[in-house]
Amino acid sequence: MPYSTEELINILEQELYAAWRGERILLSSAQRIDNPVIAKALDPYKLSKVFAYRDFRDQIHQYQIDHSISGIVWRTCKFRGQSIRFPEINNQLIPIEGDKETLMAAKQSVLDFWDSMTKDYNLWLVAKHHRPIVEETLKQFIEDTEWAELDCTQTELFLGLCWGNPKIHQYEWAKPESGCHRVIAAKDQPSAIKV
Repeated sequence: MPYSTEELINILEQELYAAWRGERILLSSAQRIDNPVIAKALDPYKLSKVFAYRDFRDQIHQYQIDHSISGIVWRTCKFRGQSIRFPEINNQLIPIEGDKETLMAAKQSVLDFWDSMTKDYNLWLVAKHHRPIVEETLKQFIEDTEWAELDCTQTELFLGLCWGNPKIHQYEWAKPESGCHRVIAAKDQPSAIKV
């Protein structure tokens, strides 16, 4: 019987700790860097830990594909006494076929929660220097996105409006094919906290 998503997450966590304790070493790590000057400048012992874990994680990703094991975990976001449970891809796993559809199916419930929690809040687009946005801009972002994510602090709610490949949507280099607009709802101005 194949491992579950939760079991794979636990296995990866144990492997990461083992790598950082020095229990996993990859002797050929310096050979994996194309630049010999950089390879000599980096600590080969620390580098071997990184490559050992990365190789193990790649094997787990292949296992996911081979056994159709989802990369989705269900997360609960609590804000102002209310909570919502929604799917997201675990940051150490990959999405498999069907995972994006699960994310997309939850979009409306995430947006409904956002709407109910952010009345009378100011909206800010997350950027190098946060900038205020109006409701019409948010509506356009919503139209152009495939799924939504939430995060929060005690006083602010964060909305991610995402599209494209769930495996790479969080990286700036993936735009415009994949990406995520991040919006902050705050009573006044957003704090300096990065979520």
